[in-house]
Amino acid sequence: MPIWVKDTRKEYALAPEGLHQAVCVDVVELGLVKTSFGDKHQIEIRWQLDVEDEGAGLRPLVRRRYTLSLNEKAKLRIHLEAWRGRKFTPAELEGFDVETLVGVNCQIQIVHTLSDDGRKWANVESVVPIGKGMTKIRPSDTYQRVKDRNKPGGQVDADGEAVPF
Repeated sequence: MPIWVKDTRKEYALAPEGLHQAVCVDVVELGLVKTSFGDKHQIEIRWQLDVEDEGAGLRPLVRRRYTLSLNEKAKLRIHLEAWRGRKFTPAELEGFDVETLVGVNCQIQIVHTLSDDGRKWANVESVVPIGKGMTKIRPSDTYQRVKDRNKPGGQVDADGEAVPF
């Protein structure tokens, strides 16, 4: 008897392109991830935008993966320094707790790109501080951090979905 499997990827409404106010809602530890440059220790930073998706009634969630590095050429360091509005001091380069980002506001530049298989993605191109006089936003009550989610079967992936083995 054949056992069928099919593509079950979910389709989500894309976050709109442009510059948006956002709040960091999560920093997800991904561990060692295979990349084209070898195995890299990575994290994923997630933000909620200040706009509401009319169809779902929820604020769009955007995310970006980063190699966990404060090397001067690392995208994480580049984005964090832009977000903070200042360079890291030598003492801060000794270690920075990325958990402190949760709840911090910023502005995010979203750019849509087309993948090789024809799907569109909303990519976080840049992160900068919120403007002077802007009212800070808070994470919505509907978002639950990945580390706090119920973990059926003992493991969840970066989207919070159960990993069966």
